[in-house]
Amino acid sequence: MQRSILITGCSSGIGADAAHGLRARGWRVFASCRQEDDCARLRGDGFDSPRIDYCDEGSIRDGLAEVLEATGGTLDALFNNGAHQMAGLVEDLPRDGMRAIFEANLLGWHDLTRQVIPVMRAQGHGRIVQCSSGLGLVAIPWRGAYIATKFALEGLSDTMRVELRGTGIHVVLIEPGPITTKFREKGIPYFERYIDWKNAARRADYETRLIPRMYQGGGPDLFELAPAAVTTKLIRALDSPNPRPRYYVTTATYFGGYLRRVLSARMIDRIVARI
Repeated sequence: MQRSILITGCSSGIGADAAHGLRARGWRVFASCRQEDDCARLRGDGFDSPRIDYCDEGSIRDGLAEVLEATGGTLDALFNNGAHQMAGLVEDLPRDGMRAIFEANLLGWHDLTRQVIPVMRAQGHGRIVQCSSGLGLVAIPWRGAYIATKFALEGLSDTMRVELRGTGIHVVLIEPGPITTKFREKGIPYFERYIDWKNAARRADYETRLIPRMYQGGGPDLFELAPAAVTTKLIRALDSPNPRPRYYVTTATYFGGYLRRVLSARMIDRIVARI
């Protein structure tokens, strides 16, 4: 029988590549997006594309209902993927900005996942795959808000994996590291809305370090890979009869995992402070 998967954040990047890659392998892919215009474009490409915005509880409920109606009430896999960043020093992160990024990067994921678990429990199997990050393993400067959501996702997913042991539902984390996407570009509106950098104590650092990188780019990050690298690991997580708890993707993520295993927190601090 054709397997089904719901993938979020499919307008571009990791989600879009995963949707095309799994459809090519015979999956029925429900490629959801936050914006209706993106959903319409994907429908034009032949995808089922429910609108799901992690910050909109109604869209989560209605989007999943649309999927289950199409499948007759079953779902083999969920790939939680959509997220955004909000660059800035931790001391400059306002409460409302932190609330917004946690809604998008964690709480919406949790809401959707909770609604999917009963479906998978009733059918006796399922895969919940979470797109985390190398920054869910090791913290670096300027990314505190995003890192906080990913550290939280790691802990929540680890707990869920243990709690669902023996149910036939496997919980898997994929940790990409630097991937060629519009991730940095899409984080700019959140920076502009929430970070009052002009009145920050370290305004000069924003002007010389963060802002040029954010607005002007500067080329690929070290060890950056194409989104297809994530799709490859996603396929392994979905096809393995006994998937690993975590799948690293890029060299940067393998390096981050190595640092956590062998170095003290102080030594890691010295290394990442140079970034």
